[in-house]
Amino acid sequence: MIIAQNLTKKYGNQIVLNLERLEIPKGQSFGLVGNNGAGKTTFFSIILDLIRPTTGHILNHDVRVDTSEAWKPFTASFIDETFLIGYLTPEEYFYFIGELRNRNKADVDALLSKFNNFFNGEILEQKKYLRDLSKGNQKKAGIVASFIGNPEVVILDEPFANLDPTTQIRLKGIIKDLTDHSETTVLISSHDLIHITEVCERIVVLDKGEIVKDIQTSAETLRELERFFAT
Repeated sequence: MIIAQNLTKKYGNQIVLNLERLEIPKGQSFGLVGNNGAGKTTFFSIILDLIRPTTGHILNHDVRVDTSEAWKPFTASFIDETFLIGYLTPEEYFYFIGELRNRNKADVDALLSKFNNFFNGEILEQKKYLRDLSKGNQKKAGIVASFIGNPEVVILDEPFANLDPTTQIRLKGIIKDLTDHSETTVLISSHDLIHITEVCERIVVLDKGEIVKDIQTSAETLRELERFFAT
Protein backbone atom coordinates (compact mmCIF):
# COMPACT_ATOMS: atom_id res chain seq x y z
CA MET A 1 0.00 0.00 0.00
CA ILE A 2 1.07 3.54 -0.76
CA ILE A 3 -0.02 6.24 1.67
CA ALA A 4 0.38 10.00 1.31
CA GLN A 5 -0.11 11.78 4.64
CA ASN A 6 -0.42 15.55 5.10
CA LEU A 7 1.53 15.97 1.86
CA THR A 8 2.22 19.43 0.48
CA LYS A 9 4.67 20.90 -1.99
CA LYS A 10 5.24 24.63 -2.26
CA TYR A 11 7.38 26.73 -4.57
CA GLY A 12 7.62 30.13 -2.93
CA ASN A 13 4.07 31.05 -1.99
CA GLN A 14 2.51 28.75 -4.56
CA ILE A 15 1.08 25.44 -3.35
CA VAL A 16 1.33 22.88 -6.17
CA LEU A 17 0.27 19.83 -4.14
CA ASN A 18 -1.94 19.52 -1.08
CA LEU A 19 -3.07 16.01 -0.11
CA GLU A 20 -4.37 15.45 3.40
CA ARG A 21 -4.44 11.67 2.96
CA LEU A 22 -4.43 9.35 -0.03
CA GLU A 23 -4.24 5.57 0.14
CA ILE A 24 -3.51 3.32 -2.83
CA PRO A 25 -4.02 -0.36 -1.95
CA LYS A 26 -1.64 -3.08 -3.07
CA GLY A 27 -2.55 -4.48 -6.47
CA GLN A 28 -4.71 -1.53 -7.54
CA SER A 29 -4.55 0.00 -11.00
CA PHE A 30 -4.64 3.68 -10.07
CA GLY A 31 -5.14 6.52 -12.51
CA LEU A 32 -4.30 10.18 -11.97
CA VAL A 33 -5.77 12.85 -14.22
CA GLY A 34 -5.82 16.63 -14.27
CA ASN A 35 -4.99 19.60 -16.43
CA ASN A 36 -1.43 20.87 -16.82
CA GLY A 37 -0.13 22.09 -13.47
CA ALA A 38 -2.57 19.98 -11.46
CA GLY A 39 0.25 18.28 -9.53
CA LYS A 40 0.34 14.85 -11.16
CA THR A 41 4.05 14.72 -11.96
CA THR A 42 4.87 16.42 -8.66
CA PHE A 43 3.07 13.63 -6.80
CA PHE A 44 4.88 10.91 -8.72
CA SER A 45 8.20 12.68 -8.23
CA ILE A 46 7.68 12.76 -4.47
CA ILE A 47 6.79 9.05 -4.43
CA LEU A 48 10.10 8.40 -6.19
CA ASP A 49 12.02 10.79 -3.89
CA LEU A 50 13.04 12.88 -6.89
CA ILE A 51 11.82 15.95 -5.03
CA ARG A 52 11.13 16.42 -1.33
CA PRO A 53 7.73 17.49 0.00
CA THR A 54 7.34 20.72 1.91
CA THR A 55 5.35 18.91 4.58
CA GLY A 56 4.18 15.38 5.17
CA HIS A 57 5.50 12.13 3.76
CA ILE A 58 4.77 9.07 1.63
CA LEU A 59 4.87 5.46 2.81
CA ASN A 60 5.50 2.80 0.19
CA HIS A 61 4.77 -0.60 1.74
CA ASP A 62 5.45 0.86 5.20
CA VAL A 63 8.76 2.39 4.05
CA ARG A 64 9.01 6.15 4.28
CA VAL A 65 10.51 7.11 0.93
CA ASP A 66 12.31 10.26 2.05
CA THR A 67 14.20 8.59 4.90
CA SER A 68 15.00 5.11 3.52
CA GLU A 69 15.92 3.51 0.20
CA ALA A 70 14.36 0.16 1.12
CA TRP A 71 11.46 0.84 -1.28
CA LYS A 72 13.69 1.00 -4.35
CA PRO A 73 14.16 -2.77 -4.97
CA PHE A 74 10.41 -3.30 -5.42
CA THR A 75 9.48 -0.02 -7.13
CA ALA A 76 9.98 0.80 -10.82
CA SER A 77 9.00 3.75 -12.96
CA PHE A 78 9.25 5.57 -16.23
CA ILE A 79 8.50 9.29 -16.07
CA ASP A 80 10.24 10.58 -19.22
CA GLU A 81 13.28 10.03 -21.43
CA THR A 82 15.60 11.49 -18.79
CA PHE A 83 15.24 8.10 -17.07
CA LEU A 84 17.10 6.53 -20.00
CA ILE A 85 20.85 6.44 -20.59
CA GLY A 86 21.14 7.87 -24.06
CA TYR A 87 24.57 6.53 -25.00
CA LEU A 88 23.50 2.91 -24.43
CA THR A 89 21.73 0.70 -26.92
CA PRO A 90 18.34 -0.61 -25.78
CA GLU A 91 19.89 -4.03 -25.11
CA GLU A 92 22.67 -2.51 -23.00
CA TYR A 93 20.13 -0.48 -21.07
CA PHE A 94 17.87 -3.47 -20.40
CA TYR A 95 20.80 -5.55 -19.15
CA PHE A 96 21.97 -2.67 -16.97
CA ILE A 97 18.54 -2.41 -15.34
CA GLY A 98 18.55 -6.20 -14.99
CA GLU A 99 21.81 -6.07 -13.05
CA LEU A 100 20.37 -3.45 -10.72
CA ARG A 101 17.42 -5.77 -10.08
CA ASN A 102 19.51 -8.94 -9.70
CA ARG A 103 18.47 -10.43 -13.03
CA ASN A 104 20.91 -12.07 -15.44
CA LYS A 105 20.86 -11.69 -19.21
CA ALA A 106 18.79 -14.84 -19.67
CA ASP A 107 16.15 -13.47 -17.31
CA VAL A 108 16.06 -10.17 -19.17
CA ASP A 109 15.92 -11.87 -22.58
CA ALA A 110 13.00 -14.00 -21.40
CA LEU A 111 11.12 -10.88 -20.37
CA LEU A 112 11.92 -9.00 -23.57
CA SER A 113 10.65 -11.88 -25.69
CA LYS A 114 7.17 -11.21 -24.32
CA PHE A 115 7.18 -7.73 -25.84
CA ASN A 116 8.03 -8.49 -29.47
CA ASN A 117 4.69 -7.16 -30.71
CA PHE A 118 4.97 -4.07 -28.54
CA PHE A 119 8.47 -3.35 -29.86
CA ASN A 120 7.26 -3.95 -33.43
CA GLY A 121 10.78 -4.64 -34.66
CA GLU A 122 11.92 -1.09 -33.85
CA ILE A 123 13.84 -1.50 -30.59
CA LEU A 124 16.04 -4.57 -30.44
CA GLU A 125 18.92 -5.36 -32.84
CA GLN A 126 18.70 -1.96 -34.49
CA LYS A 127 22.29 -0.93 -33.71
CA LYS A 128 21.05 2.42 -32.45
CA TYR A 129 21.63 4.27 -29.22
CA LEU A 130 18.61 5.16 -27.14
CA ARG A 131 19.22 8.85 -27.85
CA ASP A 132 18.78 8.16 -31.58
CA LEU A 133 15.37 6.50 -31.25
CA SER A 134 12.12 8.37 -31.79
CA LYS A 135 10.27 9.70 -28.75
CA GLY A 136 7.76 6.90 -29.10
CA ASN A 137 10.41 4.19 -29.24
CA GLN A 138 12.27 5.71 -26.31
CA LYS A 139 9.02 5.48 -24.37
CA LYS A 140 8.56 1.83 -25.36
CA ALA A 141 12.04 1.02 -24.07
CA GLY A 142 11.51 2.91 -20.82
CA ILE A 143 8.15 1.31 -20.13
CA VAL A 144 9.40 -2.23 -20.70
CA ALA A 145 12.52 -1.55 -18.60
CA SER A 146 10.20 -0.69 -15.70
CA PHE A 147 8.85 -4.25 -15.77
CA ILE A 148 12.25 -5.90 -15.29
CA GLY A 149 12.57 -7.71 -11.97
CA ASN A 150 8.84 -8.12 -11.31
CA PRO A 151 8.42 -4.93 -9.28
CA GLU A 152 5.55 -4.64 -6.83
CA VAL A 153 4.94 -0.99 -7.75
CA VAL A 154 5.12 0.47 -11.27
CA ILE A 155 4.71 4.21 -11.90
CA LEU A 156 4.12 5.48 -15.44
CA ASP A 157 3.71 9.17 -16.24
CA GLU A 158 1.82 9.81 -19.51
CA PRO A 159 2.62 6.35 -20.94
CA PHE A 160 0.34 6.76 -23.97
CA ALA A 161 1.83 10.04 -25.21
CA ASN A 162 3.93 9.85 -28.40
CA LEU A 163 2.76 6.30 -29.12
CA ASP A 164 0.95 5.39 -32.34
CA PRO A 165 -2.59 3.98 -32.07
CA THR A 166 -1.52 0.36 -32.50
CA THR A 167 1.08 0.65 -29.75
CA GLN A 168 -1.40 2.40 -27.45
CA ILE A 169 -3.80 -0.51 -27.83
CA ARG A 170 -1.03 -3.01 -27.16
CA LEU A 171 0.09 -1.07 -24.10
CA LYS A 172 -3.43 -1.10 -22.68
CA GLY A 173 -3.42 -4.88 -23.01
CA ILE A 174 -0.03 -5.10 -21.27
CA ILE A 175 -1.20 -2.96 -18.35
CA LYS A 176 -4.46 -4.88 -17.98
CA ASP A 177 -2.60 -8.18 -18.01
CA LEU A 178 -0.15 -6.89 -15.42
CA THR A 179 -2.86 -5.81 -12.99
CA ASP A 180 -5.21 -8.74 -13.63
CA HIS A 181 -2.64 -11.48 -13.10
CA SER A 182 -0.39 -10.16 -10.36
CA GLU A 183 -0.40 -8.14 -7.16
CA THR A 184 1.46 -5.31 -8.87
CA THR A 185 0.30 -1.81 -7.99
CA VAL A 186 0.27 0.31 -11.14
CA LEU A 187 0.07 4.11 -10.98
CA ILE A 188 -0.62 5.92 -14.24
CA SER A 189 -1.12 9.56 -15.13
CA SER A 190 -2.59 10.54 -18.45
CA HIS A 191 -4.35 13.33 -20.31
CA ASP A 192 -6.16 10.69 -22.36
CA LEU A 193 -9.42 10.05 -20.52
CA ILE A 194 -10.44 7.14 -22.73
CA HIS A 195 -7.25 5.16 -22.20
CA ILE A 196 -7.05 5.73 -18.47
CA THR A 197 -10.66 4.74 -17.84
CA GLU A 198 -10.05 1.52 -19.78
CA VAL A 199 -7.01 0.41 -17.78
CA CYS A 200 -7.54 1.82 -14.26
CA GLU A 201 -10.00 0.54 -11.67
CA ARG A 202 -9.77 3.79 -9.74
CA ILE A 203 -9.22 7.35 -10.94
CA VAL A 204 -8.33 10.40 -8.89
CA VAL A 205 -8.72 13.88 -10.37
CA LEU A 206 -6.34 16.60 -9.22
CA ASP A 207 -7.06 20.29 -9.61
CA LYS A 208 -4.50 22.83 -8.42
CA GLY A 209 -2.84 20.15 -6.33
CA GLU A 210 -5.96 18.96 -4.53
CA ILE A 211 -8.18 15.91 -4.96
CA VAL A 212 -11.53 16.93 -6.42
CA LYS A 213 -12.77 13.49 -7.47
CA ASP A 214 -11.99 9.93 -6.39
CA ILE A 215 -13.84 7.49 -8.63
CA GLN A 216 -14.16 3.72 -8.78
CA THR A 217 -14.21 3.15 -12.53
CA SER A 218 -17.56 2.18 -14.05
CA ALA A 219 -19.35 2.49 -17.37
CA GLU A 220 -20.23 6.07 -16.42
CA THR A 221 -16.73 7.21 -15.49
CA LEU A 222 -15.66 8.51 -18.90
CA ARG A 223 -18.78 10.67 -19.23
CA GLU A 224 -18.36 11.91 -15.67
CA LEU A 225 -14.79 12.95 -16.38
CA GLU A 226 -15.72 14.56 -19.70
CA ARG A 227 -18.44 16.60 -17.98
CA PHE A 228 -16.02 17.70 -15.28
CA PHE A 229 -13.32 18.88 -17.66
CA ALA A 230 -15.84 20.52 -20.01
CA THR A 231 -17.06 22.93 -17.33
